[in-house]
Amino acid sequence: MRAMAIGLAAAGLAVAAAAAPRPNVVVIVADDLGYADVGFHGCRDIPTPHLDRLAASGTRFTSGYVSHSFCSPTRAGLMTGRYQQRFGHETNPAFLPNDTSVGLPAGEITIADLMTKAGYATGFVGKWHLGAAAPFHPLDRGFQEMYGFLGGGHQYLPELLTGTAEYTVPLMRNRETVKETEYLTTAFGREAAAFVGRHKGHPFFLYLAFNAPHTPLQAPEAAIAKLAGIADEKRRVYGAMIAVMDDAIGRVLGALREAGVENNTLVFFLSDNGGPTSVTHCRNDPLKGAKGQTYEGGIRVPFLASWPGRLPAGVTYDRPVVSLDILPTAVALAGVELPKDRPIDGVNLMPFLLGEAKGAPHEVLFWRQNGNAPWAVRSGDDKLVMVQNGTAVEHYDLAKDIGEAAPLGDTAGGRVKALVAKFEAWNAQLIAPKWQSPGSGKKKAAEGKRK
Repeated sequence: MRAMAIGLAAAGLAVAAAAAPRPNVVVIVADDLGYADVGFHGCRDIPTPHLDRLAASGTRFTSGYVSHSFCSPTRAGLMTGRYQQRFGHETNPAFLPNDTSVGLPAGEITIADLMTKAGYATGFVGKWHLGAAAPFHPLDRGFQEMYGFLGGGHQYLPELLTGTAEYTVPLMRNRETVKETEYLTTAFGREAAAFVGRHKGHPFFLYLAFNAPHTPLQAPEAAIAKLAGIADEKRRVYGAMIAVMDDAIGRVLGALREAGVENNTLVFFLSDNGGPTSVTHCRNDPLKGAKGQTYEGGIRVPFLASWPGRLPAGVTYDRPVVSLDILPTAVALAGVELPKDRPIDGVNLMPFLLGEAKGAPHEVLFWRQNGNAPWAVRSGDDKLVMVQNGTAVEHYDLAKDIGEAAPLGDTAGGRVKALVAKFEAWNAQLIAPKWQSPGSGKKKAAEGKRK
């Protein structure tokens, strides 16, 4: 049914596509969103009407992955279209505004660099988390406009944005600090919608990276009150944060309609990793695991693409795709070439989504953390998880066991050997992490302490 829907839509849209101007591209990223906590994945206690309509208007990736199971490495992969382990960005950078060694390496080419080269207006709104020192600033990584913060997290309430630590520093507009008066998620929706309005007459690329619903659990009282039916207090506040984020996304989608560019804008939405179930009481059903793990619950995320009039509506796509694919897809639509001096691991998804390319976008996908383990590899429906370095290999058939409940036995030994060989060949191309995570104790500074 999926293939038939895509094929019929492709036939009807090909002529229009040939004459269409270059599309705008909007990438929206949630932070620590549970797999089961959106309506289009069956959630009933947290309202996400705008995201649900977005999903209904386009393609939902039921095997949509990110390239890492926590924040900054995923963002580094999305920004470059490359496995972040190729350039040592394998752990979260500490908030070190004076350390030019901890952040997305300067030699990496970003999606914003390429979209600017194509003549697009480029804007970033939200959470950066790719280095706090001057050389890592969004305006030095291809973006022409910026509103947000550089660290890995932030207070949401404006009265708390008065400190010098990572979570309390004031917001920034471009290179200047500003006083924000609105709830942070609402402010990000406002700024993103304003960016659309400013650039509606010219192709634009917008990267809207919410820090919601990442901790701290803070939401407007009115939003919390609307979810009084959720008995669990943590989940109630977490749900309110998602609902406000959904409203902010609705504001951006409304700006696209008001600007008359909705039908010429490709919108991606995804989470940066799986939900931290024990922290926010989010849900990753039916997946096993959570943020920080290479089980499906840490790396398979809500992921969709919508482009009315170009992509077919109401379609599910079950072949594995990954956040690395966003860069090559956007760059191909913008009409510029990918860098030829380095491997680009993502692929242009459009031919697959339109039925113009057969097969799967990826033969195999990989994950690696901490320089060695845990790691995982997926090839077809086969997945191998190395939970600890050199021990505890677990093999699953995801077509039959999406919840990774029952590891396969020795009868699948040949398949395990093949998966290990694929991983080892990929792993040989990588480098060691360039820094340790802030919690490791190896990279601490007084200026970088979290509040």
